Amino acid sequence: MLDAAVDGIIVIDDQARILVFNKTCERLFGYAAAEMLGRNVKAIMPPEYASEHDRYVADYFRSGVKRIIGIGREVMGQHCDGTTFPIEISVGEARTSEGRRFIATLRDVRARDVELRLNRLHADLVHMARVSAMDEMGAALAHELNQPLTAVMLYLQAIKRANDGDRDGAALPETARAIFEKALREAERAGHIIQRMRHFVEKREPRRRWLDLNTLVDDAVELTLLASPPGTRITRALACDLPQVAVDPVQIQQVLVNLLRNAVEAVRTRAEPEVKVATRRSADAVDLTVVDNGPGIAADALPSLFRPFSSSKGEGLGLGLAISRTIAQTHGGDLTVEPGGDGRGARFTLHLPLPPVGGS
Repeated sequence: MLDAAVDGIIVIDDQARILVFNKTCERLFGYAAAEMLGRNVKAIMPPEYASEHDRYVADYFRSGVKRIIGIGREVMGQHCDGTTFPIEISVGEARTSEGRRFIATLRDVRARDVELRLNRLHADLVHMARVSAMDEMGAALAHELNQPLTAVMLYLQAIKRANDGDRDGAALPETARAIFEKALREAERAGHIIQRMRHFVEKREPRRRWLDLNTLVDDAVELTLLASPPGTRITRALACDLPQVAVDPVQIQQVLVNLLRNAVEAVRTRAEPEVKVATRRSADAVDLTVVDNGPGIAADALPSLFRPFSSSKGEGLGLGLAISRTIAQTHGGDLTVEPGGDGRGARFTLHLPLPPVGGS
């Protein structure tokens, strides 16, 4: 029963010597049970916890303070390779003919912490996607509305000039002229608002930090798999000698997740779907590629691929790739594509520049 338990179970005596060390504990801490029996339980604690443990035990026996007895405390454990990790521990006491025994039930909470971190990251990405979508829509609307507003202003100015130069008594009544001039001023004000909107969107700066791109890739893959059908596989070929890059982590995560989700979508009808993400260092940049074995990108869709509100999907606004390229270019890099076809899938490459040698 002990070896079949999902949680780790350790039994120690009143000298803190290990009497039981089940199979789950072997997996958690990397020690075989045979080498742990009889050892002090401090062997699986980080130094800062181990130094306090004897005092806790002594306090318990001296004064009955039950600080080591309880349910659901979170502490740190130490693997045999020296790495530490969070565990939730519950401790109970049993009085036997051979003396007191303490039974500890241990639960690895790393998966919970990873899930919480991914949930926070997902929330950040959703928020950033909305902000980026608003930016793109704002830029597109500003561009599209600027032309008709300019035309309206020109027409109004032409009418005003014609009215001012009319010498035949057919000029507009004073009330109508006042309304007309107000309309012209409001059109001009709307034009200024749109110009400010365009300037705000175009000058948006990312909040950059020096980060390892491979770490961002790992998180993006986990996020993509969470929202993908069961059985989805994404293989990774990540260079181990990558220099850090100065990026806004949430924005770059947004690009990576968008590329990966598009790739998963492209291979969903394949008998053997394959999505691969790779990183490498080039001469003056760190490059990330996402490749799939889907049908590739149709030639007629390629010219508008990165254009806002252009999508070959049945749903969506067609903003994902437009936003992704904008983010890449804001970082001084670019997002490019090899369309594939004829049995080859698409290959997207994100270029993130490195600072010049000697630069900051």
